[in-house]
Amino acid sequence: MQRPPLPPFDEESARLKARLAEDGWNSRDPARVAQAYSPDSRWRNRAEFLQGREAIEAFLTRKWQRELEYRLIKELWAFHDNRIAVRFAYEWHDDSGQWYRSYGNENWEFDENGLMRLRIASINDAPIAAADRKYHWPLGRRPDDHPGLSELGF
Repeated sequence: MQRPPLPPFDEESARLKARLAEDGWNSRDPARVAQAYSPDSRWRNRAEFLQGREAIEAFLTRKWQRELEYRLIKELWAFHDNRIAVRFAYEWHDDSGQWYRSYGNENWEFDENGLMRLRIASINDAPIAAADRKYHWPLGRRPDDHPGLSELGF
């Protein structure tokens, strides 16, 4: 199974890969998102270490049960050959109604079929007031005309 764009990446294909990843995560569909990773993909997400699509899907299921009304923006930071680095911020609230903005960086490595075989994520959560939210689009894909991280000053 191939997942274009394929490495080696140029700036245009790296930006597209980052946007496609953002779109997938904004679907909040663990099974769909897990298909972007190689069957033996390895992850570090905060202090949690995962391997394989099944573990990724289970992780994402737990994540989106806890992180409600999740909306994400990713921005390309750097790329080379089969690697991409992005920075991101997402907004969500917990079951008590407390809103957060989570900031982070991800380093990605892809196999020859464009599947992510390695994901290393560092993330920090900042509580925010509901009035300080910046992501107000309907749940799902971020509209093309919505500002990105740089435009929002993040």
